[in-house]
Amino acid sequence: MALISSATATATNQDMAVAIDEMQKANYFTFVMLINMVPSHLIQPNITFLMPNDRILSQTDVAPTSVVDFLLRHSIPSPLLIDHLQHFPTGSMIPTSKSGFFLNVRNEGRRQFFLNNVRIISPNICTKGSSIRCHGVDGVVQATMMSQPSIPPPSSSSSSTCPKPRVAPEAAAPLPAPSPPVGELSPVPPPSDVSPKKSSSPETSKWGVVDLVAMVVFMLTVGKSWLLV
Repeated sequence: MALISSATATATNQDMAVAIDEMQKANYFTFVMLINMVPSHLIQPNITFLMPNDRILSQTDVAPTSVVDFLLRHSIPSPLLIDHLQHFPTGSMIPTSKSGFFLNVRNEGRRQFFLNNVRIISPNICTKGSSIRCHGVDGVVQATMMSQPSIPPPSSSSSSTCPKPRVAPEAAAPLPAPSPPVGELSPVPPPSDVSPKKSSSPETSKWGVVDLVAMVVFMLTVGKSWLLV
């Protein structure tokens, strides 16, 4: 149970005294004895007790060192009358004062209202105080423990706050130029600079004509001489 401030201790003690008086009048003496075994500053304000009767507690082994744990499992950290509890549908989970332990509701009406394995048989025993309520139940509460879901630790790769830089994709290699279609010849490169053959020089042509004239004159002379003979 949580520690309470001194400012509210007096009011809580007064409410507890009123609630204890109501419990005793309803013959829940053994439960009152368990409350008196716990230091008053450990009693949390705004609470609802679920009380087994004296016959049930006489058959239950409650060690002095486990009294606080017993009261935690038999209390709800909110003052709830039976009319308030009736608003919880079947399947609801109500937390107990013990962390991690819950009460599963089975609501079949005012006279058939179950919390886990016990049924409320004497509702609204404590009503005069402003912060404490109590109800009689037909057994010792076996609260359901609900563990917190385990969360796996973050991986080392995700622990870094700096995002990984994106790598730009490599540029695709340029495609080769298409080959010319079949039957079409590639352009022939121009021929190298070759000077065209020069015709005979005018000097050579001149001497050829002279030789020809001389030969004709020679033949005419020979022919004339032959005729004279």
